[in-house]
Amino acid sequence: MTATVSLQSLLETHDYPFVIIDVRLTIVAVNKAYEQHFAIERRRLLGQPCCAVTGGDPGAACRHRQLFRDLESYRTVIDAASASFQVRGYPLVDADNVIYLGESILPLLPAAKPQAAKMAGEAPAFRELLAKLQMAARSAVPVLLLGETGTGKELAAEFVHDHSPRRDGPLVVVDCTVLGEDLFESEVFGHEKGAFTGAAGTKKGLFELADQGTLFLDEIGELPLSQQPKLLRALETGSFRRVGGADSRRSEVRVVSATHRNLTEMVARGAFREDLYYRLAVFPVQLPPLRERRVDIAHLADHLLAQIGRCNERRLRLAPDALARLLGHSFPGNVRELRNVLQLAAALAPGEVIGADQIFFPIARELGAAPAGSELPAARAVPGKNGRAPLESMEMEYIGGLLRKFEGNRRLVAQEMNISERTLYRKLKRYELNC
Repeated sequence: MTATVSLQSLLETHDYPFVIIDVRLTIVAVNKAYEQHFAIERRRLLGQPCCAVTGGDPGAACRHRQLFRDLESYRTVIDAASASFQVRGYPLVDADNVIYLGESILPLLPAAKPQAAKMAGEAPAFRELLAKLQMAARSAVPVLLLGETGTGKELAAEFVHDHSPRRDGPLVVVDCTVLGEDLFESEVFGHEKGAFTGAAGTKKGLFELADQGTLFLDEIGELPLSQQPKLLRALETGSFRRVGGADSRRSEVRVVSATHRNLTEMVARGAFREDLYYRLAVFPVQLPPLRERRVDIAHLADHLLAQIGRCNERRLRLAPDALARLLGHSFPGNVRELRNVLQLAAALAPGEVIGADQIFFPIARELGAAPAGSELPAARAVPGKNGRAPLESMEMEYIGGLLRKFEGNRRLVAQEMNISERTLYRKLKRYELNC
């Protein structure tokens, strides 16, 4: 059995190694980044047992088996003989409602990193951003990246690391949206064997793995208030203890944080610790939204279409009328929205040239007018089911299906969609799915 076309197209949207596994615990698909990083052809992997290739015990302790049993997303670190990897797995559902497992694999040693997506642009606001990031990279102080969702904060963090004196050390990502009360200490500081039920072995935490490198705290505004003192203590002293351990360990890291939230407002209402805020916000950098760098849309579109086209060796390009539709859109979702729009357009285009008829925007009522002085009309979303844009209708049906599948459990739905629960609540309200 092989992955469906829809899942196959998902593979190449990942810049790091990505694998899809079926319920029989066999590999059904991997992306080109996986082939390039591990120097193995995908045809040799298809049909192979999952843990025999991706690391781990293929028996009862197999992390993939556990996902199919519980349908719970996971994030963990694997220590192999020559490298360490941060992996994240979550359930995927194809068009026939068949459940697969998708797992992204982030190499933690810089020598092992594949060529990731790079920041691109020529607008004055973008050039100013690059200048600030270069200054931040040369310094040793903590950096706080601020900006709307989809503005490229993770790429900015990679830029700071890659241009810093720590470029030869690891870049370790801590996704604060998944660090609940029960996961924080184990994931960030690690645990000893037998520390709790399910702790079958010793595991290094992300803080320890980032030693002599960069620790990227993504969406730091989502970190539970109860866990913030533990993080602050580790950042101030450089020392920590693994869960279940007695020995104090040390890790020397450079901290980069990112958030789309207003942390100063959160501090004012007691939702974020003031001392942690000042610890993280020594060098704040504001990322401009795409609407403030419209001259970059054409350049970014070419850059993104080159990435998307690698999936099936197509040389994709925009027709003038398609570019006009993009330039007339306000892009509330910023570069991430642009990429999603282009991915859909590439799937709909019969050839290599994308026309205006293949450009659809997700949320019609959130579209804004073209910028002042523009001769281009505001792009309009083509209605789909129930008068909604096609992408909006697809998302609405998808979320409704997940709510039925998980019996209304919003936490599981958010994990399945790889979004925060807060973002899910907004979508439920927009689609009137608050049942």
